Amino acid sequence: MENTRESRVKIIEKLKDDFMYYGDYGKQFLSNSDIQNLIYTPTEFKKPIHPTKEMVMGAYFHTAMLEPKKLSGYPVIDASSRSTKVYKEACEEGEILLLNKEKELVEKWVEKMKSNVYMAETIYATENTFEEPAVASIMGNLWKGKADVVTDNYIIDLKTTNKISDFKWKCDTFNYDSQAYIYQRLFGKEMLFFVIDKSTMQLKICDCSPQFIELGKEKVERATEEYNKFYSENKTENVDSYIMQETL
Repeated sequence: MENTRESRVKIIEKLKDDFMYYGDYGKQFLSNSDIQNLIYTPTEFKKPIHPTKEMVMGAYFHTAMLEPKKLSGYPVIDASSRSTKVYKEACEEGEILLLNKEKELVEKWVEKMKSNVYMAETIYATENTFEEPAVASIMGNLWKGKADVVTDNYIIDLKTTNKISDFKWKCDTFNYDSQAYIYQRLFGKEMLFFVIDKSTMQLKICDCSPQFIELGKEKVERATEEYNKFYSENKTENVDSYIMQETL
């Protein structure tokens, strides 16, 4: 794809549409969500992701915080569990719908974060933009990202977690370090994580050290190597021949 300023503007305009960003058009770009598969299970690269309850609740949280007008797009089922008849009749195969009690819990997270003066003033500052896409060449391939909040000085990503004291260690598991590296390259700004504990509703703000960003860079380098090997135009190996290796 041609890397001119004009083409970049057109790409970003298309990626503002969620259907384009998450659909076939957006899949031509690498993203942080590809890191896990490229590094550990390259045979699963770009295969459909099956939604989980946690993913649906997290998406609802982000929408309620940043794009509340879109909440009507989330069907909510007033059922006690996903094993009830009313839920099964409303839910298509492979689909996860939000239960009303889960919606009410997420709304408590939203209320808590919005009620914190510092977080609210930082997130909703007049000059900020929400759900802002970007695309850039990183290590020879085009990568995309969509920032929750872009301020004059920072990119802010909203996170929900369990046991917030362990958030630092979960960043490796969920590849938040590579996300920070990629997004800082995409937007040219430092990254902050605004975090809420889903149980205690404790809040936390995490900035990113140079060491944290370097760990993320190393993951992107490893992912790039696997992508170039198995999926690029100049690929050198067939992914079907991939064998996992581990020293015990």
